[in-house]
Amino acid sequence: MSKFLPKLILTTALSAALAMPAFAEKLGLGRAALPEEIAAWNHDISPNGEGLPIGSGSVEDGEMIFSENCAVCHGEFAEGVDNWPKLAGGDGTLADKDPLKTIGSYWPYLSTVYDYVRRSMPFGNAQTMSDDDVYAITAYLLYSNYLVDDDFVLSNENFLEVEMPNAGGFIVDDRPETEYTIFTEANACYENCKDTVEITKRATVLDVTPEEAGAETVTEAVAVVEEAVETPVETPAVEEATAEPVAEEAPVEMAAMSFDADLAAQGEKVFKKCAACHQVGEGAKNKTGPVLNGVVGAPITHIEGFKYSKDFTDAHAEGFIWTEENLTAYLHKPKAMFPKTKMTFAGLKKDEEIAAVIEYLKSVSQ
Repeated sequence: MSKFLPKLILTTALSAALAMPAFAEKLGLGRAALPEEIAAWNHDISPNGEGLPIGSGSVEDGEMIFSENCAVCHGEFAEGVDNWPKLAGGDGTLADKDPLKTIGSYWPYLSTVYDYVRRSMPFGNAQTMSDDDVYAITAYLLYSNYLVDDDFVLSNENFLEVEMPNAGGFIVDDRPETEYTIFTEANACYENCKDTVEITKRATVLDVTPEEAGAETVTEAVAVVEEAVETPVETPAVEEATAEPVAEEAPVEMAAMSFDADLAAQGEKVFKKCAACHQVGEGAKNKTGPVLNGVVGAPITHIEGFKYSKDFTDAHAEGFIWTEENLTAYLHKPKAMFPKTKMTFAGLKKDEEIAAVIEYLKSVSQ
């Protein structure tokens, strides 16, 4: 007898006893749920806005709330930390071999975002945020995906006006009407359904399709390829040409530059938005983004050992320099200047913040 059987019998007997009318009445089991009990659990929000609570929240407030409650897992800019999900980016990647599915690139309904955050987040402390806080976080996630501006305020009144990029990427599941009816008991076949069974196509996965006599199997084909790879190909010897030694590029020396100390102090506060990915100052190291020491006036990709995006390396080949004008444009909207940049930060929308950050970067270039 299994050692688990007595426990199973006891559990079954106890369940049956509790289901008896006397126990059910005593413990309050079996009665209809009260309206307020249903309301406490019914948080469903439909794509048409049904179920949305009254409230509102701004991108500005959402940034702070997200930083305090969500950034530890999802990053300050919704770029994801370690194996936690990325919530921003991935625009135009759904057709790629390895698509990045985020709120901005994949989710078809904004109601799903609000519903999920309200119901399940933050991790380990779900359903502790107010409805207004959830509106603010949702607004910040929209901003992180370049779907709204930094002064946007999301509310139950304008909620349906937000159009998600992939809203048309899904179709209604009509299988119950178009397919399920085909497989009815009357039409079903359970034995002797075909006279013969023939293999019409072969699976590309090894050892899936039964092998046919005389046919080259996938395994055999792979063996041929492996043999070809292992066989060295002899190439004719080529006499080495005597080439002139290539002169090494002289290191770029950064000239000291003047800066406004007061404005730089303001920029240091704004730089906290960048500190999750970038370090500056003595002992700075590359993180998700490169060290920014000496960036003002430097050629793009000036930090050795950091793997920059192709956009950046191409720009380096063209002689791109991080002038104050170029930094201003980039910090305003990074992907407008370099669409394939790895930086997921949406950008600084206030001119005074951009000017202050650049002044701060000047100060750490000394």
